[in-house]
Amino acid sequence: MPKYDYRCSACDNQFEAYHSMSAHRPACPNCGSDVEPLFLHAPAVHGYMARGREQAMRSLEPSVDKPNHGPQCPCCH
Repeated sequence: MPKYDYRCSACDNQFEAYHSMSAHRPACPNCGSDVEPLFLHAPAVHGYMARGREQAMRSLEPSVDKPNHGPQCPCCH
């Protein structure tokens, strides 16, 4: 079940709620007013897409074996 972050439009209370995607927004637990959804972080990626993300992150890390000086560097070629 997905986790959603909300902020109350009346009392500015911020809270998390777990519910199905088709469920209505919950009321504020403090005052019962309407809430607005927050987007604080990217959702977790699982399965095949996670492998591609991990490979992309590893490609950004500097190589330990060989210095990354560029194609014109005389020490690497």
